[in-house]
Amino acid sequence: MPRIAVIGGTGVYDPALLDEVKKVTEKTRFGEVAVMVGKYRGEEIAFIPRHGADHSVAPHLINYRANIMALKQLGVDCIMATAAVGSLLLDYKPGEFVLADQFLDFTKVRKHTFYEGGADGVVHCDMTVPYCPELRQAIIKAGQEKGLTIHNGGTYVCTEGPRFETGAEIKMFQQLGGHVIGMTSVPEVCLARELGICYANLSFVTNYAAGISPGILTHAEVVEMMQGSINNIRYLIMESVGLIKEARSCDCRRILQEKRMNQ
Repeated sequence: MPRIAVIGGTGVYDPALLDEVKKVTEKTRFGEVAVMVGKYRGEEIAFIPRHGADHSVAPHLINYRANIMALKQLGVDCIMATAAVGSLLLDYKPGEFVLADQFLDFTKVRKHTFYEGGADGVVHCDMTVPYCPELRQAIIKAGQEKGLTIHNGGTYVCTEGPRFETGAEIKMFQQLGGHVIGMTSVPEVCLARELGICYANLSFVTNYAAGISPGILTHAEVVEMMQGSINNIRYLIMESVGLIKEARSCDCRRILQEKRMNQ
């Protein structure tokens, strides 16, 4: 069973670098999910392209609950998720990486929890530190060996999409303390935490956000930037795999202990 999973965002659609790749269709109560499972240096890795293999699923229509539940059912306890983001600060430059440690949620129509009452009960999940510090440290170590610029920490502003933000919205997000902006980290990180899965967000800055960028924003620009750095993205993901410890002291799985105590 795979212990580690990669969720590929924009520009990261195929499980490159994995050997013996096979497709597994995992059935969950939220829907079926096609998961690619392969091996890297003897380690089984699961892979899901978040937007589909041909980028056909908009960010607000992704079945986040099915994706995370499918990985849990497969035995995954660590998720590394890539994302293309815009920068809200001049210090976070296009071509650099950011490992978010906090988020601001401005989504509107998404299912954010597995626990909606009834037989599932109601679970109030702690999100003080939503992104796993130990997974982030593994990615930082892998990046240092290649000399990549990685900001370890930053607030990810998650918007509904699929439209880009207005200049006024960007000014508001800056005042609220945002560092980068994207459309997918929430509720993905929340759902992973509810199931006790360690989760890291590897954001790649593709452009400056609206009002900071000198021109209008286009999806083509985002894809082009991602394609130009895909080798570094894949390197970071795969090299981090060998640096993730099986025994971790983070609080990501604490919610499971609380649920058992309340049952």
